[in-house]
Amino acid sequence: MNTDFHMTEGEGEWSYSKNSRRQEIFFLETRPMIENAIKEVYTTLLPKTMIIADLGCSSGPNTMLFISSVINIIVEKCKSTGDDCMELQFFLNDLPGNDFNELFRSIEKFKRPNTTGEREHLPPLYYIMGLPESYYKRLFPRESVHLFHSSYCLHWRSQEPEGLEAWRKTYLNKNNIYITKTTTPFVVKQFQKLFYKDFSLFLQLRHEELVHGGQMVLIFLGRKNEDVYNGDLNQLFALVARSLQSLVLKGIVEKEKLESFNLPIYGPSVGEVKELVMQSHLFNMDLIKQFEMNWDPFDDLEGDDVEDNTRSSMNIAKFIMSVLKYLIVHHFGETILDAWFAEFKCLVGEHLEKEKTKFTVIAMSLKKE
Repeated sequence: MNTDFHMTEGEGEWSYSKNSRRQEIFFLETRPMIENAIKEVYTTLLPKTMIIADLGCSSGPNTMLFISSVINIIVEKCKSTGDDCMELQFFLNDLPGNDFNELFRSIEKFKRPNTTGEREHLPPLYYIMGLPESYYKRLFPRESVHLFHSSYCLHWRSQEPEGLEAWRKTYLNKNNIYITKTTTPFVVKQFQKLFYKDFSLFLQLRHEELVHGGQMVLIFLGRKNEDVYNGDLNQLFALVARSLQSLVLKGIVEKEKLESFNLPIYGPSVGEVKELVMQSHLFNMDLIKQFEMNWDPFDDLEGDDVEDNTRSSMNIAKFIMSVLKYLIVHHFGETILDAWFAEFKCLVGEHLEKEKTKFTVIAMSLKKE
């Protein structure tokens, strides 16, 4: 994960930057949670410099959207209180393979928000640094961070689930790359155990790094009920698996390659998340909520009808390609990408003819007392 996993770089048609509109909508939906957390930290702690970390920032416009939102919130707070604006230190974190070059090129283009008013209400001074490292490790000195933000990241695990290869290379999750109806209870348990381990570690590390009264706003993919076999990600990655199975039948992918491939991902339920937070005894949960978003990042319509099947299947396939490309390349090689994309897009189109599926998103706000 540390060396090979990252979103597709650049600003081209297939890049994560051009295919991350759904994440933008997630952010806008949860912006009130971020605003409340910032205002509470501002009011109760009054730090001279507020330290803010965006974990799993990736690259593209959404990181700039987060930074500009924080600045605007602080400006408005300063206006309402008549205080001089505090300085802001942003740390942008992702794995070392992330396209930090593109990220900082976009920062160079970033303009401070225009404001009007007296001199004391000018935008605050802010400083931005990159932090290439896994957030499943300690990142900051003890009690040094005021606010952690992570959007669309914590469903990713630190590694593939362990224990899925038996004696003599017999793979226990054959033809599946995540959890489906045919996945055995043992394999499901391996996915769950890794989530419990990773998420508990994440809470422990962030608790050590947060100041007392510091907060976290976390947004990630989950599932809408407690049935581990019936999540939105199950359906999506079943289509990815079927597209790879088609390539096996055509002789493009080796059967053993597919059988040994498992995604380092898990979509938890709200119940699972609550349980781990409660068991940790580290944070007060100010808020946790669940909402849904269409698979197609450019489909904002409510309801169960797909307006344009061809366009939606292309949008979804490009979005998933921008996310999974380097995991697929690392395991199967780059030569299969075009064939896999064509198969996957076709299967998504067939799926949309039957039903319009949505992502389940979990958003939560935690406070260290």
